[in-house]
Amino acid sequence: MAATILAAGLLVAAAPSTAHGSTAGAAAACEVKAGAVTAGGDHWIQGFRATAPITRTENRVVARGLYPDGQARLSSSWEYGSHAELPGTIHSGLVTLGTVLYEHGYVMEPDGSGPFGSMDRIGGGWGAFKALDLSTVLTSSTTERWTGYGLRTDGILQRWNVTHNAGQPVWRPSGTATGFGAVKAMALISQTRTYDTFLMNTGSGGLYTVRIPTTTPMKPVVKKVRSSTWQGFESLVTARCGSTGTLLLGIDKDTGNGYLYAVGHGATVIKGLGKVPGTFTNPVNFSWRRDRDLPTGA
Repeated sequence: MAATILAAGLLVAAAPSTAHGSTAGAAAACEVKAGAVTAGGDHWIQGFRATAPITRTENRVVARGLYPDGQARLSSSWEYGSHAELPGTIHSGLVTLGTVLYEHGYVMEPDGSGPFGSMDRIGGGWGAFKALDLSTVLTSSTTERWTGYGLRTDGILQRWNVTHNAGQPVWRPSGTATGFGAVKAMALISQTRTYDTFLMNTGSGGLYTVRIPTTTPMKPVVKKVRSSTWQGFESLVTARCGSTGTLLLGIDKDTGNGYLYAVGHGATVIKGLGKVPGTFTNPVNFSWRRDRDLPTGA
């Protein structure tokens, strides 16, 4: 049976709508890095630490002129080093320019020169998508699982197995699921060798976890964790917090405001931490992460 977030079904289970526990205290040392592509094609970063009150740790351009003005539509999360301009630090992620998807990697030097890197074309047809992300997981000491996800405007969630041949990305379809037409935003919150988990919110205010096993056929397991009040967010940005928790930034593009949440294992505990001291006016938002900086098993 296809998973659905439009109505109650066999794969949808309701959870309590109130949050309790010490999640906020556990989040005190955690930080989320919110990325953006500006209208002028720059990469931007804002950092927020879960202190009381919330602290904005940085707010700056990472790289200027990455893309033609106004061409970037979608972005996956991006990997970065402990400092965005350490020599040899490669930033990597996915971006759509117009209707074409690219795998992009670049380096900025400490003297401000750059960006230096390459963009590899994956394929066209991405005008019909409203969200994308990439999961990369170590499956052994020498191998990695790369899995791409794209959410179409018609509510179909697509999955690809990603490999590289002579350095070029190769995307092979590995499954689809219907019933995601009401989703406004999605964000990867955990990865294991055998499944990935996303948070998704809907236009009617619901918040869901969507666990996607790596098996074929693709059968997402959808769980409702909140039934209302989440409709205002057009983008969700996430970061690891502790061994199984997540720091979640919800971005309301209508107001330019962002709100921070500490999310426990499986999103059964969600604690609002307040409005962040930053604004969000750029057209494309994403998560900056360190390599594999996501919980395992949430």
